[in-house]
This record gives sequence, C-alpha cells and structure tokens, in this order.
Amino acid sequence: MSDAPDDWFRDPAPRSSGRAGPGYPGAAEPSDSQLGGGNRGSVWESGGQHPGGSGYPGPGAWPEQPPLRGGRGGRPAPQYQGSRPPGSGGAASGRGSSGRGSSGRGRRWLRPRRVLAIIALVVVVLLVLSGVAYFYLNSKLTRSNVLVDYAGRPAASAGTNWLITGSDSRQGLTVTQEHQLATGVGIGGHRSDTVMILHVPSNGGPSVLVSLPRDSYVDIPGFGMNKLNAAYSFGGPKLLAETVQNATGLKINHYMGIGFGGLVNVVNAVGGVRMCIPQNLNDPASGLHLTKGCQNLNGAQALGFVRTRHLFATQDLQREQDQRVFIKALLTKMTSAGTLANPFASFPAANGAVSSLTVDKGTQLYQLVQVAFALRHPETTTVPIGSTPLLAVGDVVIWNRAEALRLFDAMKNDQPVPKSLITGSKVG
Repeated sequence: MSDAPDDWFRDPAPRSSGRAGPGYPGAAEPSDSQLGGGNRGSVWESGGQHPGGSGYPGPGAWPEQPPLRGGRGGRPAPQYQGSRPPGSGGAASGRGSSGRGSSGRGRRWLRPRRVLAIIALVVVVLLVLSGVAYFYLNSKLTRSNVLVDYAGRPAASAGTNWLITGSDSRQGLTVTQEHQLATGVGIGGHRSDTVMILHVPSNGGPSVLVSLPRDSYVDIPGFGMNKLNAAYSFGGPKLLAETVQNATGLKINHYMGIGFGGLVNVVNAVGGVRMCIPQNLNDPASGLHLTKGCQNLNGAQALGFVRTRHLFATQDLQREQDQRVFIKALLTKMTSAGTLANPFASFPAANGAVSSLTVDKGTQLYQLVQVAFALRHPETTTVPIGSTPLLAVGDVVIWNRAEALRLFDAMKNDQPVPKSLITGSKVG
C-alpha cells in the first residue's frame, strides 16, 4: 500500500491563536504550556507528529479562518446563542430574560394568523348556533292548509299578499287568565275581530296595510251575504281566505293568524310595547284601564287596547286604526337593533311569536321576518266605506265598490295607491 497523502486529515476544530499566532496553525502556534494543558480533544497530543509528516501543516495548507475571540489565559471564549451571555448587562439581562420573553409571548399570541383564526372560529360558532336556532324556531310554527285552489280563484299578481287575522280564540288560556284578561269565560267557537291585507310590492315600493272591517257585508261562499267575520265562524281561516280573495280580487299568497293568548305571550316576550295614549281609556268590556301619556303596555294591557271599541264614536273603524298602530310598534321593537343584537331578548321574542302563530303550509320563518320588516313603515288605510244601513244581520259596513276597486287594482299591479285612499292610522 502506498502512504496516505499528507493532507488526508483536518483538525476538527480551529485552534485559538492566543497571543503568538495570526489565527491559523503554524510555526507560531502556542505550546501546551501556553494553552494551559495542551490541545485536548485532538487526535494527537502536543508534540506528536502528523501521520504524513513532521509537525503541523504550514500556512497556506488550510484556508484562513477568522480568529476566535480569546478568553482568559488564551482559552477560547464560550459561545452563546444570543448577543449577550447570560447574566451580563445587569438590567439588560433582566429585560432579555423576563420582559422580552413575556412580550414575545404576547406578540406570538397577537400574530395576525392567530387573530384571524380566532375570529373565524367565532364566526363559525355563531353561524352554527344561528342555523340551529332558525330550524328550531321554524319547526315551532303551527301550519294549516288554509290557502287552497278553487274554481274562480284570482290569478297571481305582482308582489306578495298576506292575509293577517287576529281571532278571539281563547286557546291556551286558563279560566283564571280569561277572568284576568276580560275575554269572557267558556266562550266557544272562533271569530275574527281583526282582518287585514298586507301587500308587499316586488318593485321596492312601500308596503300597504289595509284593514277590512269585520262587519263588512260580503258574499260568503256557501252561506250567502253576511258579515265578514262570520266566514271565520262558519269555516275557519280557509273559508275566510276564500271570501277575502273573492271580495278583493287579490290572490292571497300567505296567511298569518294569532289568538288572544298568543298576542299576550308575544308582547310579554319582548318586554312590553311602548304606546302614547292621547286620553284616559277605561273600558270594562275589554278590561282596559290606561291613563293619558306614553307608557309601556304589558301583554294584558296590549290585548285590551287592540280590543277596545266602545269608547269611540266610530267603534270598529277606530279600533282598526289602533290595531295598525300597535302592530307597527310591536314589530318595530322586535326588529330593532337593540333586540336583534341581544340574543337574550331576540330569542325569547322570536320563540314567543312563532309559538303563537298559525300560518299556511307554504310559509317559512324567513318570510315572517320579511313581513316584520315590511310592517315597520307601511302605508295604512281602511277599505273605502260607503254606507252602513241597518239590516237583518245587524249593523254592517258597506264598501264603496268603485273606490275599493281602485285600491285593490293598484295593489294588484304594484302601483302607488292613490293618496286620496290612504287614511293613515292614529290612536283614538
């Protein structure tokens, strides 16, 4: 075998030059005594021979290395990861060990990616909870087969038409509550004291809320001419819807009804409704006792307010205005930013409402939300009235057919209702 070449080996670590050498091994390399114990850790001890020759290789055999910072006695100084060795610099050391560490952790916690991840997680949780709440509330709606096709039913027209009714149903009320609410005890059957049509235009125009007096003299299919609310007594909301469609020429797209107990529950669920009363109202028939001024009505007071009619000269006609004012105030509160932003207020209000409503089979919760917003600022009126003769069926309301047709034709075609037909609403 031939001898190994002279440059087969390289010292595993640069040697400190100390005070004698220029920074690389050579003739000026300090002796073991100068280094304080020799070059420990080398393959050979000080004074030994390189396997391929005598002594260390001379200058130029290895690339020049930068000198290492010398320590005491020529020993290489310990190397640290940071810019300062631990414990050096007094206060600076304290900042490096504690202040910098805690601020570093804070900065890591507030990194943009981490913040965005937290925000995304919160949004996902809110969306999941909102979805669960929506399907839960949607499932609590009472649906009934109210709107059915029949021969001669009006054709679909522009916009969406809702039939809104308030019945005198005592369902869900105890005998004690019937006494407290002055609804009468043991009264069976269902009558509709409130009948309204809400038209929501498809062109972005203002919604129109029209009251149909319960004593309107109309033709009830299968029963002949009678008061409008008799249709509800004879055949419930289904017959009432057919009667209204025939009388107005409007196709009803959706139905929504609420009873006495339901109204009380909804008002209490939203924490009451603020109303401004222009005069003292005391009506034993409805159990209403209110003083003049603005005040928050609870459920029982609200029910008495929308039922009161004996105190007014125009009776039902004024009651219908009060009902429209109250509906607007109730839904304005339910859809206010304060209620919607507070789940502890919005969820009980929504839960109380859906638990008290009866709707047609095609109505979903999101459509009721649309109605609630549409009823915040509608144009309100009562169907044009002609005369009120005394007939065999009692006092009835006769429509002005020509003016009524103008009103309903405008709604059918999504046209503005003539201003002369908008009577507005004012508390009696």
